Parts: sequence; C-alpha cells; structure tokens
Amino acid sequence: MPYNKGVRVWIFTILWASALGAAADEQRLALALKAQTDLDRVELAAVPQLRDAVACVQSQASLLPIAMREELPLIHYHKGYCALLGATITHNSGEFRAAAEEFDKAVESWPARALVGARNGPQETVSSGLRMLAAIARMEASGDDAARERARQEITFATESPACFSSVMAPKFCEAVLATGRQWLGWMALGRDRLDEASRDFASAPESGWPAWVAGRKAFAGRAYRNAAGEYRRAIDTWTSARQETAPSFTARLSPPPDMAAALADLGGAQLLAGDAAAAIATLDAAIKLNQAAARAYYLRARAHELAGQAEAALADYNMASRNAFASAQDLASGEAHLYRGMSLFRRKDYRRAEDEFASALNFEIPAALRGDAVAWRHLAAVAGGSCRTSREYLEQSLAAVSPYFPKEEARTLSAACATTVAAGPVGAAK
Repeated sequence: MPYNKGVRVWIFTILWASALGAAADEQRLALALKAQTDLDRVELAAVPQLRDAVACVQSQASLLPIAMREELPLIHYHKGYCALLGATITHNSGEFRAAAEEFDKAVESWPARALVGARNGPQETVSSGLRMLAAIARMEASGDDAARERARQEITFATESPACFSSVMAPKFCEAVLATGRQWLGWMALGRDRLDEASRDFASAPESGWPAWVAGRKAFAGRAYRNAAGEYRRAIDTWTSARQETAPSFTARLSPPPDMAAALADLGGAQLLAGDAAAAIATLDAAIKLNQAAARAYYLRARAHELAGQAEAALADYNMASRNAFASAQDLASGEAHLYRGMSLFRRKDYRRAEDEFASALNFEIPAALRGDAVAWRHLAAVAGGSCRTSREYLEQSLAAVSPYFPKEEARTLSAACATTVAAGPVGAAK
C-alpha cells in the first residue's frame, strides 16, 4: 500500500486531538501509535513478514472498540490490508475470508465518515479499490463457481465505475488494484474460453505474461501449433522470471497466478502437434515433475512417446494417466480414467476390452473436450476388432468431432483396410 500522505495527516490529527483533549487517555494514544507503527512496518518492508502482518492485524483490532464512528472505515481497511497481505503469504482461505470481511465492514461503516467529510466539502464516495480488494479476497477464500461469478460481477462494476479519490486509499494504489482486478476478469474470461474478451482485459498488463498466453490459445485454436508453442513459451518464461523475484509488489501478489504444471502440459501438447515429439516429452517431463497427479500430462506424454516410436513408454504413461484420473475421481466414476485405460488396452490389441472401457468412459462424467475422442476411440476399437460392416461408417462420421490429439490418420488407415477385409476377421493396428 503506497504511502498515503492524506491518511497519515488524518491519523496524526486524531492523535494530537486525543493528546490535547484528553490527556488522561494515554491508552488510546498508545494504541493508535502502535497501530500506525505496525502498519508502517508492513507497508515499508521490501519482503513482507507474516509476523508483522499478524501484529498489524492485532493492533488495528485493538483500536476498534475505542474508535469514533468516522474512524471505523480507515481502521477496518488497515486491518483488512494487513490480513490480506498475510493471506498472500500463507494462502489460507480463512485469512482471505477475514480480509474480505474487514473490507466489507469498511464499506458498511462508510456513511459516518462521508457525513463528517461532507461538512468540509463534497461527499466522498467509497473507493473502488476497497470494493475490488474485497472481491478478490472473497474469491481467493472460496474458489467455487458461485464465488467466482459474484467476484466477476463486483470486479466488473468497480472497473466500469472507478472512483479512486479517497482519503482512505491512495489514488495511485487504488488504480493499481483496479488494474489487478482487470487481470482477474481476463483470467475468468479464459476459463470460459472467451479469448477476445480475455485479450481486452489483459491489454493493460503486457508485462504479466497473460497476453502472450491468450495469443497462444488463439493460435492453437487456429491450428497454428508452432506459433502457439512460441507464445506459450514466452508466457511461461515471463511467469518463471516473476516467481524468482524476491520482493514482488502487493498487487503482484494479488494477481491471478498461472498453473505452471497445466501451462507446461499445454506447451507440451502444442509442441507435440507441431511435430517436435522430443521437445514435447521434455516439456511434459517438467509438467509431471510439478504435478505428479496430473492425468492429462501423462496422456499427452504417452502420445508423444507413440509418435517417437517408444511404445513401451507410451503404454506406461497411458496406465499412469488412467491411475491418476481414477485416484482423483469419486467412487471410481471417471470417464477420463476409463478413456485412458481403453487407450492402453487398444495399444495392447485387446480391442474388445478397450471398446468396453470407451463405452464406460461415455457412461461416466467426462470433460467435454474428451467426449468426441471417446466416441471415436470406441468405434475405432470396434473396427480394429473386426466389426467393420457395422462400425466403419460410424468411425468416419465421428472423426469430425475429435480433438487434434486423436490419431486421425491411423483411424483412416484402419478404416480403409477394413473396407477390403470385411471377411478376413480382426484388422491389426496400424502404425
């Protein structure tokens, strides 16, 4: 929270009035001085310390029972600020929630402060930065869809009707908080696959790495996989450099964090589709090192091993993908896990069991991006198992909806071979 001269003058005016008007009120004066000292220590630290944030929260809390009504917004804001800073260190959802509650209390108690201020000039509105901090803290406290949607609405309102002239929050800091809020809007737009909207929201933060990531997503959607890999790499390099900073700003701590394991998996997938299986394997190795429970990274590495001619390594990764997907599912009801198990069985030429697994994948919950693949794999297993007459046409129709990772050329080769060997029995898997 950058130095706010107006706030500091206001605080010491209160302290001076306390000293003159109630000389016996030494407790109030001592508590106010300690609260200001603790706040200064948190604000001025190059690398914030958790113990300082906790001390600041406690000293602000000690002021609340003896504060005048018009002082409450400022004290609640300071308490929320210190609580939020501590939460960025611990990443504890309860501490984020406590910070949000303090910011909400600052907003709720604002009318008394505004009334006093109106006697000497225009009535001051609630800082948009204060509302923004509450929304971000609330979203960090509970990452469910309902909390995220509420935060999106609150952040949108704050950015569309900005008010940064406040004696509580320095205008420059308020503007930085609003810019952070716009990054969160871009992050949420990415989650909804609204890439143009995300581009607009991230436009004011070119140094964040997110604009390059959106450009990569757009290139991938346009099947320009080499370009996508380049943009992904630029974004990941930016995020890696940012993580190495020893003293990130407060707003940098509040910015949407990239999932590096997932980002590396996406980069590996783009490298795979660009024809660089070796680079894809190396990148996916790094993704798995960061998150060994990520089923998707194992699946993509299995495909990369296949294209590199490493059949045994591919089988091992298909098995790991299935195992991890099952481990993260409830009651073993994972369509994704059955899909990966089916792929492993298919590669072992156990086509009947593979077809059963693909059918199971479609009977359980499965990501929308994988459903088309599951359908095509089921028909491919049937064709490979000899059901040419009934399944070949379905296979060819299903290829229109598969992901770029599905082995289309292999499927077309099997389909063509099937057409000429209907009476010859099962068709062997093509290379």
